[in-house]
Amino acid sequence: MAPEVFNLAQTPITCHSFSADHKQVAASLNSNDAQIFTRQGAAWTPTETLSEHDKLITSIDWAPNSNRIVTASQDRNAYVWQQTPDPQTGKMAWKPTLVLLRINRAATHVRWSPKEDKFAVASGARAIAICSFDPENNWWVSKLLKKPIRSTVLSVDWHPNNVLLAAGSADMKARVFSAYIKEVDDKPAATVWGSKLPFNTICGEYASPAGGWVHAVGFSPSGDVLAFASHDSSISIVYPGGPAIYNIRISSLPFVTLTWTAEDTIVAAGHDCQPVVFSGSEAGWQGVGSLDDSTSGKTAAGARAGPGSVGRLNSVAFSTFRDADSRGHTGSGSTGATDTKLLTVHQNTITSVRPYETHGGRVTKVSTSGVDGNLVIWDADNVSASGVVGRMGGMRV
Repeated sequence: MAPEVFNLAQTPITCHSFSADHKQVAASLNSNDAQIFTRQGAAWTPTETLSEHDKLITSIDWAPNSNRIVTASQDRNAYVWQQTPDPQTGKMAWKPTLVLLRINRAATHVRWSPKEDKFAVASGARAIAICSFDPENNWWVSKLLKKPIRSTVLSVDWHPNNVLLAAGSADMKARVFSAYIKEVDDKPAATVWGSKLPFNTICGEYASPAGGWVHAVGFSPSGDVLAFASHDSSISIVYPGGPAIYNIRISSLPFVTLTWTAEDTIVAAGHDCQPVVFSGSEAGWQGVGSLDDSTSGKTAAGARAGPGSVGRLNSVAFSTFRDADSRGHTGSGSTGATDTKLLTVHQNTITSVRPYETHGGRVTKVSTSGVDGNLVIWDADNVSASGVVGRMGGMRV
């Protein structure tokens, strides 16, 4: 099935998050405001604007059960938005609640916990704020995870038990922390990550294979496996119970976002402008193809893209850049006409990939947003198997 492509804006989409019924989507269009779009037929129409931040909104998460939206921004603040009746008109309107983050650098990423009673805010302050609600003062308060983070935290993801938190950082490490708050959480059961879990316990620490920033982290649906994508053009899958780490080196541009669609499948995307699928188990992992069938037709450099071209070094994006650098133009053919349109659906970096639709415990559709201003909904099972994306290597630790 062909992907659904929607152009929301002529500006980059920094991040996006859907409501539980998929009839609305909140997105940051590279601005201080979060825009809420409502689906009307085959198009998305802007219907509301969440205005409170005074710098770029870096991350948005829409809680499916409580219907609350949390936004994080470069202004060092986060706000929780909830629909309440307007006292004058009686209409439902989004109202913000302040979050006391206690950070002195930009907030970079935010995610609700599975039970939606707390959320985590990553930051450039070498800290992660774990936020929970204080009913007495009617605001959200935070406790900071700090040690041993040595640089900006770029992404976070919650374990299904509502206590463990994975984080990827610019200090080239992926870590698993305990974010247990005595006043909020029940005592968690033992997992493969450990049994004694006081706040700020380090349950795992894993280095980027070739020293790249860790852009994205994600727990598998069971929480027993961790995946992280690094700026060294690699994706790593960690089995702490083994223990084993499988590292897949790709020959294209780095991923900046990923999501699990099943216990044995990951979709990752980034600077190569297409969602790439990886599959495996504790016995090993490999790239199996792309959700974007971009392997037919002419590339921007005029070469034919054949089997095995997904993610290879002379990908469309890389070829365009290489020709512009070496020859000073991106023309193709004898006429010298410029042709900068990529074969991929997204025409620039994919900034976010998120689960969209789930059936039988498996994610059947994912959504992506990108620097090209497009929002795309993909069939997660429609994989273009055009050769192995990268070489797979397993490393026992």
